[in-house]
Amino acid sequence: MPDCTASRDLGAGTTAWQASLTLGFADDAGTTRLLNKIHYGPLRVQKALYPEDQKVCQAIIVHPPGGVVGGDQLEIDIGVGTQAHAFITTPGAAKWYQANGKQSRQAVHLHVNEGAALEWLPQETIFFDTANVVLEQHVELAAGATFLGCEILCMGRRGSGELFRTGRIRQRSSIRREGRLIWWEQGDMVGGRLDSPLALNGHTVCATLTAAGKPLPAAVLNDIRADIAADGAHVFGVTQTKGVLVARHLGDDSETARRLMLAVWRRLRPHLLERAAVTPRIWQT
Repeated sequence: MPDCTASRDLGAGTTAWQASLTLGFADDAGTTRLLNKIHYGPLRVQKALYPEDQKVCQAIIVHPPGGVVGGDQLEIDIGVGTQAHAFITTPGAAKWYQANGKQSRQAVHLHVNEGAALEWLPQETIFFDTANVVLEQHVELAAGATFLGCEILCMGRRGSGELFRTGRIRQRSSIRREGRLIWWEQGDMVGGRLDSPLALNGHTVCATLTAAGKPLPAAVLNDIRADIAADGAHVFGVTQTKGVLVARHLGDDSETARRLMLAVWRRLRPHLLERAAVTPRIWQT
């Protein structure tokens, strides 16, 4: 298994990391197993965990350097076989540091086979000032497959008085079912311009949860809205198009964003996956 473990100088002579991780999950008589695990560079996955039962295989992706700097290139490819169920998360916040004059990139490709399920729920992402990042996420779903994904983006570290003034974050994401495009989104967030109503309207944290699976009854959306309203006054919205539900939040605190997105996830999971929501222990450490 190839690896890249050489250290790097974070000064002018910085050598960018080229890292990739490929994971493959398959159903084995009702047990989801992590059968394919290939990494190159500083991307790893911890051993398969089963905090619920044998049907749901939980994997935690680890980036040992602890942060991404200008020029780093990360690629993640995950496949979930027919009738399998994978749950992917991270041990903590992802940190994207200064650009050093170079653009960083992360490409995530997720493939979910017929009747399978993938929950892609990494913890929050923090962009430091001057970060120049391209994020891509593309999901391919077969017939009867289910996808639940969430992202929480923090522009600077507000608690430390650090703002995102001069960087740039570009995003592209898509979902296809049986080859047909059912969701496409792209965005471009430029430091110093996030106060615009067309950007974050002065906020520093944005969160999005996307679910693709069987249509949900209107009552579920009403329950979600009631849950958020009971939590307090928030900039929040949830909509459902044909085959895709999207919940969004704008705010200034990552903990609040996580709490609201988890509230949505807890409502959706029993309907989409016929399972109660079990909060991963790693999120509580």
